[in-house]
Amino acid sequence: MTAAAGPPALAEPARRVGRGWTAALSLANGAIWVGWYGPLQILLALQAAQLAPPGTAKESVLAWVTGLGAVVSLVANPLFGALSDRTASRHGRRAPWILAGVLGGAAALVLLAGARTVPVMALGWCLVQLTLNAAFAAVTAAVPDQVPRGQRGAVGGWLGAAQILGVLVGTGLATLAGGITAGYLACAGFTVLATLPYLLRYPDPVLPAGLRPPFTWRAFLAGFRFSPRRHPDLGWAWLTRFLINLGNALALLYLLYYLRDVLHRPDPQGGVLILTAVNGVTLLGTVVVGGIWSDRSGRRQPFVLWAGVLMTVATALLAGWQTWTGTLVAAALLGVGFGVFTSVDFALMTDVLPAAAHRCRDLGVINIANSLPQVAAPVLAAPLVGHLGGYRTLFLTAAATGLLGALLVRRIRGVA
Repeated sequence: MTAAAGPPALAEPARRVGRGWTAALSLANGAIWVGWYGPLQILLALQAAQLAPPGTAKESVLAWVTGLGAVVSLVANPLFGALSDRTASRHGRRAPWILAGVLGGAAALVLLAGARTVPVMALGWCLVQLTLNAAFAAVTAAVPDQVPRGQRGAVGGWLGAAQILGVLVGTGLATLAGGITAGYLACAGFTVLATLPYLLRYPDPVLPAGLRPPFTWRAFLAGFRFSPRRHPDLGWAWLTRFLINLGNALALLYLLYYLRDVLHRPDPQGGVLILTAVNGVTLLGTVVVGGIWSDRSGRRQPFVLWAGVLMTVATALLAGWQTWTGTLVAAALLGVGFGVFTSVDFALMTDVLPAAAHRCRDLGVINIANSLPQVAAPVLAAPLVGHLGGYRTLFLTAAATGLLGALLVRRIRGVA
């Protein structure tokens, strides 16, 4: 599978991966998103409303719990990525962390199912973020490990499709399982079972123990130092992803409450499920096509730019057209834009990675651009909704943030 002599784990892949490998890895990726988004879309919001102490707003409880979990995610993804890069197991560098991560994530979801206080709820969600980020870091690193550059847009598209299907399945399980406890247990079971095909059928490239560099704490910690001056393309790509994800997180954080308190939907949980389905259908219509088109054209920037612009338009619609119909249209447009962005931006990120020996660690640092918005969004969203104009101001802020991110992709020089 490699273009050069040496261990496959450290070589640049040249042989195209097959459909079975792509499908199994995508299913594992989707399983992780089920474990995240069943809680994020439905269960944590319901639990926050149920467990909020008297005099404490449910929005504040939800913001604190998700914010703490996102802080854990900030540390966990690059940390486990760096440990994965150093793993010399006979089962490979990535597989042991995928297995440990999903088993730990399932156990943490079971803990959440039994939470009866806000501190236990917060602890459970932090453990979910800790463990599932270990699995997620390893899954994403499998792409630059085993997929050649000219196929990464397509594979990224299938991973993106699995991601939105994971969000949809997680939301569906949380909604239809029959309660908060049953919802958590259903998400936990799915997360483990859907990961097994990849772990059982496809071998992971092995890093020979003799090629693993000696461990020192100083060198290990220094590896997390991110220098935009030394790697400017990586810096601009990171900032693009961060701002677009922050805009998306601001728009979606209080979706359940927006449907209930502003649009006065009689069934806000069902409304979230419908919007997720609409968003998922349009996303699925573009995520794979966008990745394949990007591979064939040999370009990444224009796809990321115009996807970000379309997402900005969709978010602005939520501010200016505050009806159920307007929300449906916005969800559809957001899916189109986010589909293209998901696949092509992932390929762009793998194209700017500095070194094969540290792929998972560097992807972990990049993935902070996914998790940091989950920390920043609650901090920004709560005062915007509570004191600075409500949901209209929230959505306009989200639109402006995403647009800035889309425009900054033009600063990348090494990738067209």
